[in-house]
Amino acid sequence: MSLTAAPPLAELENAAEFVARHIGPEAADETRMLSAIGAASREALISALVPRNILRGQSMAIPDAVTEAKALAELKAVAGRNKVLKSFIGQGYHGTITPGVILRNILENPAWYTAYTPYQAEISQGRMEALLNFQTMVTDLTGMAIANASMLDEATAAAEAMTLALRMGKSKS
Repeated sequence: MSLTAAPPLAELENAAEFVARHIGPEAADETRMLSAIGAASREALISALVPRNILRGQSMAIPDAVTEAKALAELKAVAGRNKVLKSFIGQGYHGTITPGVILRNILENPAWYTAYTPYQAEISQGRMEALLNFQTMVTDLTGMAIANASMLDEATAAAEAMTLALRMGKSKS
């Protein structure tokens, strides 16, 4: 059994695999999608859909994709040009006395120092089940592979639904 030298890391890196996985669909998938909607190419689809007054005249000068290591090196180089200066904003309140009753209230009530509400398993479990049922119904109705119910509080979801209904309604009264 002979020991051979290990290949350098650069030979093991496959940047093209990363690009294909993360930047756009594969060529065969794109062709199939375009034929499904009756478009000859992406450019033809864009020119048919995007109004001329907002369509860019020329292509953007976007450089080729780079590896994660190269991207991190470029970001570190940009960050390295920053000047670290002393901040004089805030710096805390010195020499102040917080009365015990206020301090106790702040420490006893997590709403003052955290964004999280107390966890109630029986309520949270029911809400999660309702969200799962909603997402399942949306996928069944739309035929989409996935659906997302990203608003976890009902008040925000209700406000979003009302503003959507207002924007989409025919009557503006």
